[in-house]
Amino acid sequence: MSFKSVFIAVLLGTAIIVAALLVNSRRPSVETAQPSADLVRATGKCAECHARETSAVVHQFERSRHAERGVNCLDCHKPVEGQDPMEHRGFTLARSLTAKNCAQCHATEYEQYERSRHAGPSWAAVRGTQGFSPEQIALGERFHPGWIKRPAHPVGEMEGEAATVGGCDACHDIGKPNADGSFGTCTECHSRHSSSVALAREPRTCGQCHMGPDHSQIEIFEESKHGVIFTAQRESFNLNAHPKQLTTVDMPAPTCTTCHMSGLEGLKVTHNPSERLAWFLFAPVSTRRPEGNSGELQMKEVCLKCHAHSQVENFYGIAEKVLLSTNEKVKEAQAVVAALRKDGLLDDKPFNHPIKFVEFDLWHYFGRTAKHGAFMGGADFVQWHGNYELARLRNELDTMAEELRTKGGKGGSGPVKPGDARP
Repeated sequence: MSFKSVFIAVLLGTAIIVAALLVNSRRPSVETAQPSADLVRATGKCAECHARETSAVVHQFERSRHAERGVNCLDCHKPVEGQDPMEHRGFTLARSLTAKNCAQCHATEYEQYERSRHAGPSWAAVRGTQGFSPEQIALGERFHPGWIKRPAHPVGEMEGEAATVGGCDACHDIGKPNADGSFGTCTECHSRHSSSVALAREPRTCGQCHMGPDHSQIEIFEESKHGVIFTAQRESFNLNAHPKQLTTVDMPAPTCTTCHMSGLEGLKVTHNPSERLAWFLFAPVSTRRPEGNSGELQMKEVCLKCHAHSQVENFYGIAEKVLLSTNEKVKEAQAVVAALRKDGLLDDKPFNHPIKFVEFDLWHYFGRTAKHGAFMGGADFVQWHGNYELARLRNELDTMAEELRTKGGKGGSGPVKPGDARP
């Protein structure tokens, strides 16, 4: 090899090293200041303190799938673009973790979630546009027109900030807009350090929020045949099965996620729980979703893993009759109140007269319950917690309307307490 060749090789090598040093010098400190992942793993530096201070999180993580796969604390806790960093005992960590941290590895799952009603629409249902950036509003409105650009819910405004923070937000912050541009946090369903698929498949995980008089899904599920089988045979279920390898051997009866999200026996896995739905059941008067035909077919594919085609079609036929009947009952009740407003006997302010509470309860509690009961196999919720209550409140509403017309005065002259809405 000639001197010239050696000289050129040395010169090029030196140039590459200098260039690498220059590039590295321009890296943000949030990257260069970090201990390496290998160092974190080798020294156990996080666990050294947290085993004493918050020991449960260490044990939860050690049992997790993340730990099995070699993921370490820094992999999740390092700040990503748009997050506020903080120094913590030699580490640079994100001050607050969001779904964006999970999206580093679970990008597809996050993209499906951000298109779902669990994202922006969930938060907007309580807070309106509060906290959203223009970009987040645009994204939410793209998939859910009219469900992001909306006012804050009048119930929260009536009850006050403390009740909203301690109550409404506790569930609806699954879609809270984050400063880094993301929505919510995956830990609402998967837990923080367990990061558990099995936990997300537990009906009671969904039941943390999908419960109570306004959306009684967990109560309906537990009454249904699906819920009874799950309770009786819980020990035989494999809730840890890989999502893309899930079979009816693992899940001989469905939980919430089996129907709404799972890839049971080759079906598409999704983190958009409403993707397989046909109707807006939560609305006062339910209408078909824009992708309702596709959603219904996808849900029926899940049903057909256990039920004959004739059973599935018969079930849907009965459920839709309940839905359409409930729609009519709600519309008739709303027409009574609308007529009072038209005649100047009731104003437009929310929740300032007992009849407005009755109208709200009629659709928000019992109309919803009847429809959810019909589509989830909860006969008692179609009947006693649904249609019976619709009839009772309609009678109450008609009586109040007659009293307003008899008095001839304008209802709603002043606020009332929620308890005053009952006789």
